Amino acid sequence: MNVLRNIFGRIWAVWGLLTFFVTMLIFFIPFLMFGYWRPDPIPTQRFISFSRIWMKVYLNLIGCPLTVKGRKNFKKGENYIVLCNHYAFMDIPISSTAIPGGNKTIAKAELAKVPLFGILYKVGSVLVDRKSERSRKESFGKMKAVLQMGLHMCIYPEGTRNLTDQPLKSFHDGAFKLAVETGKAIIPGVIFYTRNVMPAKPVFSLFPHRLLIHFLEPIPVSRGDNYDELKNKVFNLMTEHYLNHLDKKTK
Repeated sequence: MNVLRNIFGRIWAVWGLLTFFVTMLIFFIPFLMFGYWRPDPIPTQRFISFSRIWMKVYLNLIGCPLTVKGRKNFKKGENYIVLCNHYAFMDIPISSTAIPGGNKTIAKAELAKVPLFGILYKVGSVLVDRKSERSRKESFGKMKAVLQMGLHMCIYPEGTRNLTDQPLKSFHDGAFKLAVETGKAIIPGVIFYTRNVMPAKPVFSLFPHRLLIHFLEPIPVSRGDNYDELKNKVFNLMTEHYLNHLDKKTK
């Protein structure tokens, strides 16, 4: 059965890759026409609006419909630092399109080199080269600028994909320092089942499975707060929510 499942996973991954690029090309033209050449935040806002349609079509085509809960926790006229857990590359497009309103995601600079896709990727992202200390420092200033524009900033505080058997990996400090310096409230976003859809093994595999993302209530932050205490608070809250709402049959 494992052999058959692995074969199916690779076939479905080919289907997923094909449909991703075909739907991206359909989406790419109207985006260039109606949003790309304007000054930010307009391109980002329009990119997210177009992407919501794109991802809804794409996720249904690959058998991974997305359910979003907690959008009401985003107060109109406010922008937030949104922190999400990270299991697979799919976390990025589903979190950015699930967040109500324009937002940018912290993302790896390497993927910006992919033809066509890289153009879209750069619009919706604050790019960081994790091997470069200078790039990491510059990304902090860029994230502050995103918040100053009135956009949400989406960050994955685990830093890289969680390939462990634990609900979450330990968090890095950056997102919490950003929150304390800007005084922006944090909204935790807990993602479920992307590790079922895109498991680490077998390599290059994709499986249909429903997806969920829950946005929790905002955590207020004041300038001068202890970012280490804030980090522990958010980590414990997200871990507890994940364990309490995970379907144990599909863990």
